[in-house]
Amino acid sequence: MSNEAAVQVLNLTHNYGDRKALDGVSFEVRRGEIFALLGPNGGGKTTLFRILSTALTPSGGTAKLMGFDIREQANDVRRRIGIVFQNPSLDKKLTVLENLRYHGQLYGLRGTALTDRVSEMMDRLMIADRAGNLVETLSGGLARRVELAKGLLHRPEVLILDEPSVGLDPGARRDLWLYLQKLREKEKVTILVTTHLVDEGDRSDHVLVLNLGKVVAIGTPESLKREIGGDVIAIASREAEKLSAAILQRFSVKPTIVNGSLRVEKEQGHTFISHIVDAFPEMIDTVSLSKPTLEDVFIARTGHRFWEDQ
Repeated sequence: MSNEAAVQVLNLTHNYGDRKALDGVSFEVRRGEIFALLGPNGGGKTTLFRILSTALTPSGGTAKLMGFDIREQANDVRRRIGIVFQNPSLDKKLTVLENLRYHGQLYGLRGTALTDRVSEMMDRLMIADRAGNLVETLSGGLARRVELAKGLLHRPEVLILDEPSVGLDPGARRDLWLYLQKLREKEKVTILVTTHLVDEGDRSDHVLVLNLGKVVAIGTPESLKREIGGDVIAIASREAEKLSAAILQRFSVKPTIVNGSLRVEKEQGHTFISHIVDAFPEMIDTVSLSKPTLEDVFIARTGHRFWEDQ
């Protein structure tokens, strides 16, 4: 394992009966970076999360966190990771303070050390004024902050979060990601996030795109989007097949048809749009131009839109 790698996954597979949830997944996460596992629901993200958090034993392959094998050294892995689940894991009938103290005790914190660490985390996540509040009375954003405080109490080297933005409004999502970035920068915690939100992949240092258990793409968001090569042109037409054939014949450019719309990747897209509209005005309903996104990377690699697997 590379000294720079906090997480190393090699040829990981997992089956649920006849269904292959993970199919030869391999990647590394460098220490002190934010790494996103991006993909549609059913793509394999949650299975991978469960394996890396030692909650599930893989069918095949290996994975190490901070040099410790998830099969042979699971207890060592657990001591070094913090986990934030997609579904709330707090006791709603306890207060914020009671939840944090109980969790700290599970990790062996006692007395002054426990009191000081709980106070530190409540201050850092700006929930100290909610210490006496029952969890069931908190908003989604506040409850997520308590979940983060809980996951960080024992000073983990790797923080693993499964769909952390689920149920949060845009403001709470923004606050969450600002805190994750500060955590990475100030404390050098390695952060691994599963998400189905394309913009959260953009906020990460590296992103791995999963679809149907396979790695579709991996790299920095910028490098992956550069692979698209130019602008992305989307054309709505009631005669999509006919228009596609006409564009291919006229301009030697083959559009991709996705959900009944045509998609073309082209440098100087605004110029190409004018040529298409001039050539086939009666066949075009609407046309739009955009810069490449991670969803465009997904389309280019799979031939369908990100949300078709929902």
